[in-house]
Amino acid sequence: MTATVKSEKVVAFPAEKTTRFRRRLLAFVGVLSLVVGIGSFAGGTAGAVYTWNQATVQNIVTPDDAAIPETPVRGPFTMWAQSDIITHHQLDATEGLYYSEMARQVPQIDEAGNPVIGEDGEPVMVPNAARASWINATTLTTALNVGILAYALAAFAMVVGATLVASGVTFLSMRKALIA
Repeated sequence: MTATVKSEKVVAFPAEKTTRFRRRLLAFVGVLSLVVGIGSFAGGTAGAVYTWNQATVQNIVTPDDAAIPETPVRGPFTMWAQSDIITHHQLDATEGLYYSEMARQVPQIDEAGNPVIGEDGEPVMVPNAARASWINATTLTTALNVGILAYALAAFAMVVGATLVASGVTFLSMRKALIA
């Protein structure tokens, strides 16, 4: 019995073909990075401008007891100050209780401050207005917090866009170095 050994051929690409492929790859990746980076930066900028304009239209000014007092609410810091003071005022109005800590219904009170008694001898129960006021406060603070997140996302998009633009310029510079 005889064994046959097949030899494997090693195929080498000519240096010119490899260099051409690398130049094309660097050109493609460089242009793609530039396009996506410019789009990301533009999208982030547009998002920040849109959020600013929407906040301006609302014409909100922080109260004098806010962390940033008597300032128009436009950017993320004034949005935070307004959200914070809304929560603070709401806690003051509800004696430090949050929505989930309050009873759904409370006894109805007459003009003299006494509970109204029903025909069955039990106090008449009515919806808790202080608890319901938390819904307004939560809606307002959530809207302000979404504005803060919009600014954060816009900033992230701009940073990623700038990074991609820098990467694209670097790839295109590397391509030129291969040509030389």
